[in-house]
Order: sequence, then C-alpha cells, then structure tokens
Amino acid sequence: MPHWVDGQPAASLPLVDRGLAYGDGLFETMAVRGGRPVLLERHLTRVTAGCERLHIRLDADRLRSELSAFCVELEEGVAKLIVTRGDGQRGYAPSTGSPRHVLQSAAMPAYPEQHAEQGVSLYPCTTRLAEQPLLAGLKHLNRLEQVLARAEWQDAGYAEGLMRDVSGRVIEGVFSNLFLVAGGVLVTPDLQRCGVAGVMRAELLEQAQALGIACQVRDIELDELLGAEEVFLCNSLYGVWPVRQLQGRHWPVGPLTRKLQALARHLLDR
Repeated sequence: MPHWVDGQPAASLPLVDRGLAYGDGLFETMAVRGGRPVLLERHLTRVTAGCERLHIRLDADRLRSELSAFCVELEEGVAKLIVTRGDGQRGYAPSTGSPRHVLQSAAMPAYPEQHAEQGVSLYPCTTRLAEQPLLAGLKHLNRLEQVLARAEWQDAGYAEGLMRDVSGRVIEGVFSNLFLVAGGVLVTPDLQRCGVAGVMRAELLEQAQALGIACQVRDIELDELLGAEEVFLCNSLYGVWPVRQLQGRHWPVGPLTRKLQALARHLLDR
C-alpha cells in the first residue's frame, strides 16, 4: 500500500513536524473506488474550511492534484489525508513554513455485514467530550478523547460507543455521527460546542432535505435518544449502521433508516 509525503513516496516524517509535536493539523479518511475518492468535494471543503479556521496556509490545488494521483495508484481501499502546519521550532507559536501533506493507504475495513443489516449495540462511554467552539466540527489531529473512549470496552458485542459532552448532551459515536427519528423528523446533534461534523452526515442531511424529509440539527438529551423511534450511525467508510440497542433500550430497524442507508450505499458503491 502506498504512503506519500508532499506528493512523494515516503515512510517517515521529520521529528520537528508540528502534527507530531502538538497535533497541529487535520485529517480526512476517504473510501476510494475505481481510483477516485468517494465524496471528494465534501472532504476537500471540510479540510479547506478547517485549515482556514486553524490559519494553515493550504494550497488547495496542489492538494487536489496529489490526492488524485495517490488515489489512482491506490485504486481501491482507504486513503487517509493528514495536513499538518509543517515543521516548527520549539514552542507553541505557529510556524510560518509550508503545510505538510501526508497520504496513507489501507485496505477497506471488513465490517461484519450484520452491522448494516441487523444493527449494532452502542456502548455508553463515560469519557466526555470537552466543549471548545473554536475546534468544534473539525476533524483535527487531537483524538485523545476518542482513544480513551474506545479503550472503555473490549466486548466485540459493541460495534461503537456513544459519546456525550461534559453537560451530558448526546454528541456522536467514537468514530461515527448519530441520527435519530422522533415524530417522523430526522434529528442529529448540534456540533457547535464539540464533535466532528462528518461528510456522510452532511450528505445525508442534504439528501433527506431534497426528499422532503423534515430535518433538525439541535441539542439532544439522553432521554430523548432513548425515546426515539429510530436511531442510526453513519460515517464515510461504512455508510449507515442502524442502532438496535443501548442501555437496555431496543430499536427495530426503521423505514427512514433503511431509506438513508440505501442512499449511502449507492454513494459508496458507485
């Protein structure tokens, strides 16, 4: 599997890279089909917007060119793009050098088919997401909260974990975004305080609105989640997984979940 740094095959990074020292950067994880990244424009839009918020001087045309060539070589699998601020000296003051582009490849994860067909159980993580509006929504390199949350369970019966913020609001899965259906309305948590605004989440919201499905982006408390009619997870690799169980509450796989799952599958398979 190929790995590139700044457009060239490589297997290492300089020790002074700020991504390594401070987590000073962003990343995207993309499914690649037929040499092309799925949902490419959404991924590029997110990383570009993230770099603007972090004041990283991204060359979007150069990045697009490198990513396109890398995915052609990869053909099928997963491409992970990491953009760091580049090399820096000791101390937190941002460097003024050029950003670094790292591209890594991997085989597509072999998720059990039953996750998509029958649904998954959610582990109720005790690790809470800190509130930081300046970083909210970004897929930045500081993922220690997710590392700690994923370490909470080893039981293979749980495919994902539910993450809440320090106030107890429902936010997302450890590596997924979350939706529920309440009164026929599609609802997903507001991510203005914390959480990752996923590209599949954005795509499903847009597709649902185009189909005339009522959608809301707002705060969700745990009691509302447990009382929902349908619950599902999504990300840019597996599409949609129905949630069948959390804390003793069981859900059937509902019709809206199946409709959006079919849309996601079409995006990932084409």
